[in-house]
Amino acid sequence: MQQDHLFYPYNSQRNTTIAKKGMVATSQPLAAQAGLDIIKKGGNAIDAAIATAACLTVVEPTSNGIGGDAFALVWTKGKLHGLNASGPSPKNISIDAVKERGYEEIPKHGWIPVTVPGAPGAWAELSKRFGKLPLTEVLAPAIDYAENGYPISPILGKYWKSAVNKFKEILSGAEFDSWFETFAPDGKAPEIGGIWKSPGHAVTLRSIAESNAESFYQGELAEKIEQFSKEYNGFITKEDLASFKPEWVDPIKVNYRGYDVWEIPPNGQGLIALMALNILKEYEFDQKESVDTYHKQMEAMKLAFMDGQKYITEESEMSVKVEQLLSEQYGEERRSLIGEEALTPEPGTPPKGGTVYLATADEEGNMVSFIQSNYMGFGSGLVVPGTGIALQNRGHNFSLDPEHDNRLEPSKKTYHTIIPGFITKGDQPVGSFGVMGGFMQPQGHVQVAMNTIDFHLNPQAALDAPRWQWLEGKKIAVENNFPTHIAQALARKGHDIQVALDSGLFGRGQIIWRNPDSGVLFGGTESRTDGSVAAW
Repeated sequence: MQQDHLFYPYNSQRNTTIAKKGMVATSQPLAAQAGLDIIKKGGNAIDAAIATAACLTVVEPTSNGIGGDAFALVWTKGKLHGLNASGPSPKNISIDAVKERGYEEIPKHGWIPVTVPGAPGAWAELSKRFGKLPLTEVLAPAIDYAENGYPISPILGKYWKSAVNKFKEILSGAEFDSWFETFAPDGKAPEIGGIWKSPGHAVTLRSIAESNAESFYQGELAEKIEQFSKEYNGFITKEDLASFKPEWVDPIKVNYRGYDVWEIPPNGQGLIALMALNILKEYEFDQKESVDTYHKQMEAMKLAFMDGQKYITEESEMSVKVEQLLSEQYGEERRSLIGEEALTPEPGTPPKGGTVYLATADEEGNMVSFIQSNYMGFGSGLVVPGTGIALQNRGHNFSLDPEHDNRLEPSKKTYHTIIPGFITKGDQPVGSFGVMGGFMQPQGHVQVAMNTIDFHLNPQAALDAPRWQWLEGKKIAVENNFPTHIAQALARKGHDIQVALDSGLFGRGQIIWRNPDSGVLFGGTESRTDGSVAAW
């Protein structure tokens, strides 16, 4: 089977990385190298993904942490496996309980939006099922960086400083003191090139490694989380932590021009990317840099997002089925709404029936698409004292409308933004891809998939290409290097085009493709951050 067009050396800002024995692509060079070192020590792509993910909680804490969630797509021995390691809301929380505290919507920071962290459970579960090396060896690089420190890279330093300045303005109360002690130890963010370390982080990671995450969910770390929660009237308890288990799920897909594009099923928003591709697949796109191409992409994305925001929640709680939303009939119905002018999207009625991303691959044929996040950068603003555990604020996505599919309920998983992607053709893996960044993620997935499949861009070129993001209504943000003449033509079609100076708005992606004939790996990394591909 030939897929050569995926590997042609089209022009891009940087060359695609090519290797054979192993590859790790992520947003931090130190984490990418840590993952590759694990492969060189005899580990596989799964071990490398865990090592990289744990390392990222230390070397990119602006985007993820031990107290966040994770999802993974794992290709091994001819099959794709999905892991949903997102945690539910506490069992004692409810719409009434939140409203009794004076809130009309769930706040972004503090204890109310904190949900059970799933990332440590993901590491342990992946290691147990598919790993080759003990977790103590796999987490060793992360522990070393936490204990001995590392120098701050440029983009990391930029976002760290921004977060500290913002939190100084909006976070008040003793419950936030530990965050500032951990991440702004001298009252400010660490400088670019300066050394930052977190001894508490190291102790926590060592405990997770030695207990295969049992200490986090049923041991000493669980007790510390509960104690901190009780002290400040939080909802989360040891019982919530002890009842959590990562869930193996069947990935969902859409066939797009002969390629299967895979996502994790809800509660993740990967379904939105698949709905958009299901709308777009009947069009013919002759060229990438075309007004018609961008217009149809934007319209399809708006329609898919409106459905996603209405229906996506924990899958068992959805009022419509995934199969209905991805049906040919519904795709045609939504496609028929796309005309020459920009539309104001509304959800349809289907027929009844701040994040880090990494990709790894090894010589054995294993490939992993992995993503984890605290949400909105540093998450809730809460760090469990002495542990380095920054707690996520995923609960902010719940609705307090009792009629909404994604309404807040006890022990429920909310609509989740972080999504790993994967592409196959026939029975062969093409590879892992992802674009992190809140609600940009499914939009990035569609753009990267189309750059690859429709426009034959290699991994690096597919990532470097200018991006756009639908914001709301007819508002579309475009990067400052987006073609001006196309932006003007889109505006004439009724799109409210806004040029964004901050490239961070458009997510950060990674790609690893595998040539099925030679086994050679082709990797691309994000030019919008401190991205790196470590290769062997």
